[in-house]
Amino acid sequence: MLLCGVLLLVSLASRVRGTFDPHHKPLRYRAEEGGNVTLEWRFSSRSDISVPSLKIHCLSLLKPKVFFHLDRRVNESLHEQFAGRVQCDQDALGTGWLRLRLSGVRIQDKGLYLCKMATGSGRKVKLFSLNVTAVNEPNPETTKPAPMTTRPVAEGRGRVGLYAALGLVVGLVVAAGIRHLFNNAVRKLEQPDRGGVSRRADVTSLLSAAETK
Repeated sequence: MLLCGVLLLVSLASRVRGTFDPHHKPLRYRAEEGGNVTLEWRFSSRSDISVPSLKIHCLSLLKPKVFFHLDRRVNESLHEQFAGRVQCDQDALGTGWLRLRLSGVRIQDKGLYLCKMATGSGRKVKLFSLNVTAVNEPNPETTKPAPMTTRPVAEGRGRVGLYAALGLVVGLVVAAGIRHLFNNAVRKLEQPDRGGVSRRADVTSLLSAAETK
């Protein structure tokens, strides 16, 4: 589809006796589905253009459709897709500006367009593209990251408090376990052996004998 549009563009450009606009890069417009968009550019440096002598013919290139037509000697209707939705600023034409307003933008309106303009001083060709964003589709050029708030800081402080509480609980559990083991060891030492002497007394007597030596 794109290749066909490019080939058609080359064919149309070769048949038009005129020059491309000095700002030859295609204009790019964006619109939201259901909204309106104004397409405008300067086609002449003169400000005393005779509007009745103008000839303007604009096409949608992907599937050739007449988008706009102005020629008092040739009556050509717009394609049904654009009928009743394109308005031209007649006052702007006299100052060398083409200003078209497309209302009720549709998804199928997006694509590449070509306009041929003939004035008393020459002919020009202008390219422009239109990108249409669906109502529920975010526009990449207008979508911005959400501003930072204090919530992450609050969440970070909450996590620090949670980790501190968990560490305290773990420490208490470990301390209780050590105390339990120590108490068991002491009980075993205090239990008398078969000779009726507690093991704790044996340990104490051994320690005293070692100190005496």
